[in-house]
Amino acid sequence: MEVGLLGGGGDGLFHIIYFRLRGGGGGNNLEKVIYAKKLEKIILDEPTSGLDSTTAFRLVETLAVEKGKTVPSSQIVMDREAPDQRPPIPISKRTEWADVTPIPQDDGPNPVVAIAYTDEFRETMDYFRAVYLADERSPRALQLTTEAIHLNAGNYTVWQFRRLILDTLCVDLHEELDFVGLLARDNTKNYQIWHHRRWVAEKLGTNATSNELQFTEEIFSEDAKNYHAWSHRQWVLQALGGWEDELAYCDKLLQEDIFNNSAWNQRYFVVTKSPVLGGLEAMRDSEVAYAVKAILAKPENESPWRYLRGLYKDEVQSLVKDPRVASVCLDVLMNKRDYVHALNMVLDLLINGYQPSKTLENSIDALCLDSVLSDSGLAERVCSVLQVVDPIRANYWKWRKSGVTVEGPNGKELAG
Repeated sequence: MEVGLLGGGGDGLFHIIYFRLRGGGGGNNLEKVIYAKKLEKIILDEPTSGLDSTTAFRLVETLAVEKGKTVPSSQIVMDREAPDQRPPIPISKRTEWADVTPIPQDDGPNPVVAIAYTDEFRETMDYFRAVYLADERSPRALQLTTEAIHLNAGNYTVWQFRRLILDTLCVDLHEELDFVGLLARDNTKNYQIWHHRRWVAEKLGTNATSNELQFTEEIFSEDAKNYHAWSHRQWVLQALGGWEDELAYCDKLLQEDIFNNSAWNQRYFVVTKSPVLGGLEAMRDSEVAYAVKAILAKPENESPWRYLRGLYKDEVQSLVKDPRVASVCLDVLMNKRDYVHALNMVLDLLINGYQPSKTLENSIDALCLDSVLSDSGLAERVCSVLQVVDPIRANYWKWRKSGVTVEGPNGKELAG
């Protein structure tokens, strides 16, 4: 028999709602209305759902806005000025925990710096130690992990024990995704939450693909460069699929913000890893054109320059021989603005044997000071210009210049 997160009684969903209503989990008013309506349904429509008397009382108490009066939950949560901030009933006062002896934390006889835990946190963890050491995988233990996680979402021991309980109780993991989703929205950079979400999604398999991709998109709308969300999305694609629309999604993000280096990174990931695109060799021509277009639009944007290099990873000579690379550099240099990355690319081309056209050489010389023109080689002159126009990395360009020798007999500038 499958046990829901309301488990014998709904403890998991109850705590999501309860903590939201009492202000312990953040969230906006729309979310609170949704959770409150679910709570109201539990009480009004499922009076025989198996809730123990203490939990049922707490649910009813949550709906009360004034002494002796119970009103629809939506009215409670829409009252921004008077949220229900009553503390939860201590675990030691709940009848369902009467048979459990809590185990205090052992810091030794003389702790150097005793941590000032709140009473609620201390009691919750004392009871957690008891069920953990007893390996009790029950609905009430699941409820307890929910409370412990709300108090400290980074406790990996609690998360691991929760996973054991979920496996044992055969909980509806779609509800677990809802639970962890609420936590993730308020703790978007918590490693334990993302690891748990991956575990749940892996259990659900391809049924979770669409939901997981959508969830990461919600996170990106708030934080476009969230490493955890991007890592999760890449895992979803590789483990569960969903590649078909990913390149279009990357394009959408770049249309919104061409400087989004995370979107550029994801695009490269898709081009090189997607089983439906044919690999880098098949995609290189169109992707070079895509990068060149982005460069011409915003030549000061380093990301498409890096992307262009990446398209020829481990194939430097192919980069040198592609006329579009030198051409885009020339176009940027001719405009005489935002040309740092263009000069950097030209330098790499020259050092790897590129023979510049007279037009390209003249466009570089036009940027040089008179003192720079005395430099013997074009690569040296490029480094000298970069020392001036990119002062933050002036010492780096000075070092690069010191490694460039005069042209060899084959016309190639050699790295010293």
